[in-house]
Amino acid sequence: MRPDPSRPEIPRVQGELELTARALLTGMVFGGVLSLCNLYTGLKVGWGMSMSITAALMGYGFWQLLKLTGRVRGLTLLETNVNQMAASAAAAISSAGLVAPIPALTMITGQTLSWPELVAWTFSVCLVGIVVAVGLRKQMIEVDALTFPSGVATANTLREIYAPGGQAAARLWMLGGAAVFAAVVKIIEHVAALGRLALPGLWEAKAGGAVAKAGISSYTPANLGFALEPTTMMYGVGALIGPRVGISMMLGAVMAWGWLAPMAFENGWVPPGPADPVKSWYGAGMQWLLWPGVSLMVAAALTSFAFSWKSVLSAIRPPKTDDGAEAKQDEVMPRKWFMVTIVVVMGLSVALQVLFFQINAWIAALGVLLTFVLAVVAARVSGETNITPVGAMGKVTQLAFAILSPGQPAANLMSANVTGGAASQCADLMHDLKTGHMLGARPRAQVIAQVCGALAGALAGSAGYLVLVTDPKKQLLTDQWPAPSVASWKAVAELFMRGTDALPAGAVQGMVIGGVAGIVLAVLERTLPKRARVWVPSPTSVGLAFVIPAYNAISMFLGAMAAWVLGKAAPDWSSRFLIILASGLIAGESLSGVVLAVMEILGM
Repeated sequence: MRPDPSRPEIPRVQGELELTARALLTGMVFGGVLSLCNLYTGLKVGWGMSMSITAALMGYGFWQLLKLTGRVRGLTLLETNVNQMAASAAAAISSAGLVAPIPALTMITGQTLSWPELVAWTFSVCLVGIVVAVGLRKQMIEVDALTFPSGVATANTLREIYAPGGQAAARLWMLGGAAVFAAVVKIIEHVAALGRLALPGLWEAKAGGAVAKAGISSYTPANLGFALEPTTMMYGVGALIGPRVGISMMLGAVMAWGWLAPMAFENGWVPPGPADPVKSWYGAGMQWLLWPGVSLMVAAALTSFAFSWKSVLSAIRPPKTDDGAEAKQDEVMPRKWFMVTIVVVMGLSVALQVLFFQINAWIAALGVLLTFVLAVVAARVSGETNITPVGAMGKVTQLAFAILSPGQPAANLMSANVTGGAASQCADLMHDLKTGHMLGARPRAQVIAQVCGALAGALAGSAGYLVLVTDPKKQLLTDQWPAPSVASWKAVAELFMRGTDALPAGAVQGMVIGGVAGIVLAVLERTLPKRARVWVPSPTSVGLAFVIPAYNAISMFLGAMAAWVLGKAAPDWSSRFLIILASGLIAGESLSGVVLAVMEILGM
């Protein structure tokens, strides 16, 4: 066994409280709330955020306030860890299909799931990921001592909170202040009906070709999305993604909306938007840009995945200890019960696929078996690089089931849903298990917290999805809800189902060019020296900019550059507060956005 430098610096206190009802319930409640944040963010930009540090601060702060009454004690370090693990598992529920394959299936087939069905489905996907994580914990964290950087960051934050003279209060004020500020901005934007501010000094194009034939004399940058939006969340997201990704998204937006979209409109490949100098043409442009953008992202993800072959081999080899003996099963539970749990979870997943989507039992079972393998790979890649290849996992399964069940979108989407969702959940929870390992937490307590958190997330996240997305066909792939992950999953499923004949003119050529670009960029990203690699655009980010409005990409670019400048000018402050500030902006706007959306649906 390799020495692990991340072993606890804070020794476990004898008799210290850990798996308590208050810690568990706190994590479940806050996790349910944070699941709505990730649902909102996922429908906006296509990915969710790690909520571990945010949840830890929220739980710690809540009980510190109650402590002021003199009637209760604050949470212990290990109780706060249980709280953050439950909340993190709940917040990750968006990756169980709510912001990708589930709405994509509705858009293609019209099938919708009721709240109990959604809860059962998303919880079952999470259980597969949790079971795999239980099996991998000892080997990847204790024997291989993989880094799992996000888990290390959370553990270090908790250590700072509980260290003498720690800055917990300052971090809490930063988190709360940023959240309130973001919520106020969102409410003002909604009440005052503030519009986006077109970027000054840009060109106004004289319409030609098919655009002129449609009766439009000219169009502006505002039509194509080159504007500043009155939002805080996207700037917060930009602060988290870093300068390379932010610049890549800006490059992708200029390429997609400043060059390719006008080309598609003027050549008549897709019809333009309304003849209004300020109306967005996002929906019209998406009909064509979707195809090269998705092709670029998928090709880059699969190429990067192929470069992880060492991790793949390490993941599928039988685990060994240093003396060559096979590693024993982690004692979260006895081996016999662990094997029974695997069979039960697998049986539940297969049964729900058959019951809800009429997928053949043998195909569903094969999908779950493939899920176990790919989730192991995803966990190892995430442990080494801090990047979870969820997109690649899902596309591998979509490709496999396009061959096994041609023309069946339910099998294509929902079997891949199990793979992608379980792989994401497994990798996320491995980071949390790393946190617990560093703090001396009991593995069994951590797993119980994860299961309870996943249930809370399934209950709250499914309800939030059904309230927010009442009609995916009308609401998604629009300015309000770009839903890029839905666009990607839907596009791949339709391509496998209908073939290239259903694509708009020029889309096949665009897909070929996008795919080649994705492969080339991914190869350069993996093979160039480290100093040169930072100048290679992120292929996934460039592709994502094709399928979200340009103003979203601009906001994230500005947020990324502002964070970079702050990091250079005030490195100590940034290391302590920048992630907290960004998380507060995201949480504040997303929660207020959910409330405003619900009020609008209810006619309030």
